[in-house]
Amino acid sequence: MTDIVEDDYQGAASSRPLEIAFAAVALAVAAGYLVLTTQISLRRESAPGQIDARFWPTVIGVSAVVAAIVLLVFAITRPAMEREDVERLQPGGVMRVALTLVISAVFIAAWSLSSVIVFGYRIEVFPIAAGVLMAALMWLYGHRRWLSLIIYSVVVTTFVYVVFGLLLRIPL
Repeated sequence: MTDIVEDDYQGAASSRPLEIAFAAVALAVAAGYLVLTTQISLRRESAPGQIDARFWPTVIGVSAVVAAIVLLVFAITRPAMEREDVERLQPGGVMRVALTLVISAVFIAAWSLSSVIVFGYRIEVFPIAAGVLMAALMWLYGHRRWLSLIIYSVVVTTFVYVVFGLLLRIPL
């Protein structure tokens, strides 16, 4: 048996640049969201003191901006957190994240089709695209048993489609 020597283990690098970058991106996204909430079109203006369609999105946007500013202040002023217990970046990790983003973008593009007509039959794209998405992501992250890849993808996609698409009538 081999003994692991604790002195040889080196944790991940300091997290300060990562924390600052995350907080800055969160602030940019929250500010963009807040700007977009002001552009929500209203069918009719509400009377003073009443809630309209912009109210809750604006509350969420302001809360997100405040939280992002707090994160940014903490990231800049507090000492960086210790990361001795966090493993260093693994080989292939960046490529997996990039492939995950590509697979997700393809899924969103396919999902936007809503339905297609093939040989005179209307086919919903969501169940097929969601099943392929799940199988692709499971395969990308190391799952290799084909039977469980197929069964899990079909069962979960069917559950989501039946609950949201059929029972709750949420357009997928």
